[in-house]
Amino acid sequence: MARGGITKALVQIARTAILARGEHPSIDAVRIEMGNTGSKTTIHRYLKELDDGAQPIEASAEPIDDELTALVSRLAQRLKEQAQEPIEQAREQFEEQRETLESELKQTRQTLEQLEQQHEIQGAALERESEALSNTRSMLQTEQTRNAGLNQALADFELRLQDKDEQIRSLEEKHLHARDALEHYRNATKEQREQEQSRHEGQVQQLQAELRQAQQSALVRQDEITQLHRDNERLLTENRGTQRELSLMQDQLKHSNQRQDQLLEQATRVDSERTLLQERLRVASLETQTLKQNVEEQTQLNQSLEKALSKARTSLEESQRLAATVAAAPDSAKQKDA
Repeated sequence: MARGGITKALVQIARTAILARGEHPSIDAVRIEMGNTGSKTTIHRYLKELDDGAQPIEASAEPIDDELTALVSRLAQRLKEQAQEPIEQAREQFEEQRETLESELKQTRQTLEQLEQQHEIQGAALERESEALSNTRSMLQTEQTRNAGLNQALADFELRLQDKDEQIRSLEEKHLHARDALEHYRNATKEQREQEQSRHEGQVQQLQAELRQAQQSALVRQDEITQLHRDNERLLTENRGTQRELSLMQDQLKHSNQRQDQLLEQATRVDSERTLLQERLRVASLETQTLKQNVEEQTQLNQSLEKALSKARTSLEESQRLAATVAAAPDSAKQKDA
């Protein structure tokens, strides 16, 4: 197929110029004359048509030996050109296939480099996720240790609260016993005073003395009861403070449990992301292996094409040697005749 608008007229002009210089219008010479453009197959076809059209119909007056020599030379030239034509076609086809394969190989290498970069990026992301998971697990372990400490402190506060409750109950029982004893003493004193009023007036001073002693004992009992009230109020105040501390510790424990749940959820999410990255890394590795196999296959195909080109060149050289042998035969015959 003609390239760049090569026509028979252009080939004829180039052929005429070469003949005018006294040179042989071969395919390569015509192609160089036209500026190295055009397919050699097309040039060969146009030259053949021009040669057929330029041959005279009338009988040649040249000697038979010269005519035979010219005929053999033309046959040798045509044989060379015909042998060159499939070589040129095979070479052009090989060049096109080689360019296509080189382009595919370049794209494949670029894809392979991209996959390798992606592989490195995913590997780095996996390392970062693993480090984040390790940090999260360390934080989780710290929170669990802190939670255990808070639980122990809470248990200690509960024991202290139980001890305070026991002390309060004991003080209340003591207060109740003291009140009962004071009431019993008042009743006994009242009965005794009523009985003694009917006795002799001589025992009034003794009764007054005993009464003063009883009043002093009552004052002592009253002081004890007041002290018990104060101790009871103090223990109630301490109990309220302990309850506030217990409530605060419960809030801290609740917050710690929530933090622990969040860390567990974060660890689960990091494990899932790490599994996904590992799967992506495995797929990228498989794609990389496939691309490497494709590169090897294309390399083998290039080697096969190079071997085919070498065989074609060998065939061309053999054809050229055959054409040279055929062309040299008439010269040998002339030398023998001479």
